[in-house]
Amino acid sequence: MANSSLHIESQTEQGFAVHPKKFIVWILMASIFMMFGALSSAYIVRKGEGNWLQFELPSVFTISTVLIILSSLTYHMAYIASKKDELPKMKVLLMTTTLLGVGFLISQYYSWVQLYNYKFLNGYGVVFGGEYSNPAGSFLYVLSGLHGFHIITGLGFLIAILVLAFKNKIHSKSQLWIETCGNYWHFLGILWIYLYIFLIFNH
Repeated sequence: MANSSLHIESQTEQGFAVHPKKFIVWILMASIFMMFGALSSAYIVRKGEGNWLQFELPSVFTISTVLIILSSLTYHMAYIASKKDELPKMKVLLMTTTLLGVGFLISQYYSWVQLYNYKFLNGYGVVFGGEYSNPAGSFLYVLSGLHGFHIITGLGFLIAILVLAFKNKIHSKSQLWIETCGNYWHFLGILWIYLYIFLIFNH
């Protein structure tokens, strides 16, 4: 009876093509993708209705894009180092990825400062809410702000991976967490690149 139970459990585990924890993260990414897809559609529909403020995107967005691409690159290098058991190199690259992620958030803050400091005929910049707000600016704050929130969750994941790395719990025979975090972090990078291109063509 015990052997039969173990056999069923083994079959159940083998039936998962993807580890359950990875699957949960994929579900999360799909939900985020659908949310931003809906916001992008709402953006285009609202823009077509008129009363749309024209302004240049913050130049800091370019810096943000470079930082997020570099962070994806350093994370991938850390992943390769972990597979080769080059643990000191992996730790340095994970720390670099985390710092680049923090740099991305800081650059996003300064992009909001740049938006606020734009001066139009009413003497106000691009603001969120209030008498002098405009749907164009509000959408931009929502899109970049929501992405920034998810970057914060990604940084939390990165810090957890760093803790595991310094406990030597990530190596060639223990790849689950670094792979799962990598999927999420690369997804956030791709999402930002999409948003950046989308805004360039639709701002």
